[in-house]
Amino acid sequence: MGLDLDYVDGQTPIDEDEKKDLLVNTISTLGELDEFEQLNVEKAIEWTLKRKLDLNKILTENFVKELHKRMFDDVWKWAGAFRNSNKNIGVDKFQIGIMLRDLLDDCKYWIEHKTYAEDEIAVRFSHRIVNIHPFSNGNGRHSRLITDILVSHGLGKPHFTWGSKNLTKKGEARSNYLKALKEADNGDYKLLIQFARE
Repeated sequence: MGLDLDYVDGQTPIDEDEKKDLLVNTISTLGELDEFEQLNVEKAIEWTLKRKLDLNKILTENFVKELHKRMFDDVWKWAGAFRNSNKNIGVDKFQIGIMLRDLLDDCKYWIEHKTYAEDEIAVRFSHRIVNIHPFSNGNGRHSRLITDILVSHGLGKPHFTWGSKNLTKKGEARSNYLKALKEADNGDYKLLIQFARE
């Protein structure tokens, strides 16, 4: 049985080699995949709630990878590993580690020097990590969760609501989120901050 993935606007396709690393062989549609991934993501959220996390832990490559692994390790063999292929979004696969280290260092600097307000720091972090696109799949969900961890554990503010909707499904919330990301691509973060706090 093959994996039939009918992507919605803004989703990054999983290539055939990556599909071979699916751990649940009964999954055959994108809807089923989303359900299994969501269960795994909820376990990762529970894990984060039981941890004392500070900026020195959160803003590391190890934590970025560990969080992704915990979010998707019941579904994908490659969970927590940087992608080995180039995608329709993201930096070249060989630049992921360098660009991620730059982002982590930049974020530490923004916080230390109060370059932006806390919400803007968090949203800029989320936007940049999505643009790096370190993993084969789940980058949007990963960026939102790690940003929630950064804003709540690291900056001491309430976590974001991200429109209080499932952003993997087609609909108004996803459209608004993609519009806000496009504005952020042009350097304007107001819509993305507003969406994150809706």
